[in-house]
Amino acid sequence: MQDIKDLTLKELESIVKNWGKPAFHAEQIFAWVYKKGTQDFEQMNDLPLDLRKQLKENFTLRSLKLIKSVQSQDRTEKFVLQLKDGNLIEAVTIPVPKRVTGCVSTQVGCKFGCFFCASGLLGFKRNLTVGEIIDQALYLRNKSLGKSLTHIVFMGMGEPLDNYDNVMKAIRIINSPEAFHIGARRITISTCGIIPGIKRLSEEGLQIELSVSLHAADDKARTQIMPVNKKYSLQELMLVCKEYIKKTNRQITFEYILIKGMNSDLQSAKNLSTILKGLNCKVNLIPANVVKECRIELPNKLDILLFKDYLKSEGINAILRKPRGQDIEAACGQLRLSHENK
Repeated sequence: MQDIKDLTLKELESIVKNWGKPAFHAEQIFAWVYKKGTQDFEQMNDLPLDLRKQLKENFTLRSLKLIKSVQSQDRTEKFVLQLKDGNLIEAVTIPVPKRVTGCVSTQVGCKFGCFFCASGLLGFKRNLTVGEIIDQALYLRNKSLGKSLTHIVFMGMGEPLDNYDNVMKAIRIINSPEAFHIGARRITISTCGIIPGIKRLSEEGLQIELSVSLHAADDKARTQIMPVNKKYSLQELMLVCKEYIKKTNRQITFEYILIKGMNSDLQSAKNLSTILKGLNCKVNLIPANVVKECRIELPNKLDILLFKDYLKSEGINAILRKPRGQDIEAACGQLRLSHENK
């Protein structure tokens, strides 16, 4: 049976009208699901009894089961959540003054095998449905300070642009005034560089943020860190990023995880500066989370600062991100991995 959270408001309106009921009932259902957080059609007491019966016969209101949660000293909180079929995913709340960001997953596992990421170490299982993506946002909102989410980032397990249709549909629901009403500019998609997906995204007409995982500025190093580079080369990726910026008139964020002995030396900074010069972009420099299964080490502080300062001296907007949740296995897929390996 389909989860009602798989539906947009327009789709639900169409169904309600086909059942011979006024379309405004769809907005009432959305309010119950997204504003009041109900888990039971019977509780929707401003709907006619026969409509509640039809909803119960045709749809379900699934929810996620908490398997494990851990909270960092910086108040970042990570959750391992179980889907109806028993698969596990991760979601995170990241509170800072005046905002709470929810980080959600889009797939069970991942196909792309990035060197620094624990998500793919147990293999790829399947895409998440629209409802399963939405369920994470609902869960995180209920668990967040003041039961409020101000931002959503698709940076959890999986590659969002490899589950394109479900992710975009979920984004439109999250953005909808009748649901979460989170502004498009407060929603970020992070990709390892799926070129067809970036091209499709440029045609959507949504002012969402695009974050591209770069992590190296030459093909040899990037292929070692990100095997997807074998399919979509750095040169092709940078070309499509330039086209995206031109078509959307929006800035791209490039994520760059600093890994000792791989991409954190001064020559790597020079290479990065060369390919980004003149682009409307910013660079998030992220000191690596230590993941023993991935054999990752953190560069020393001096190398990190020299890297950032060189980019700044070349006119690149580089920001050194403060690591969050390092004391709670906050790297993507890490907490799920430790749980399933028990």
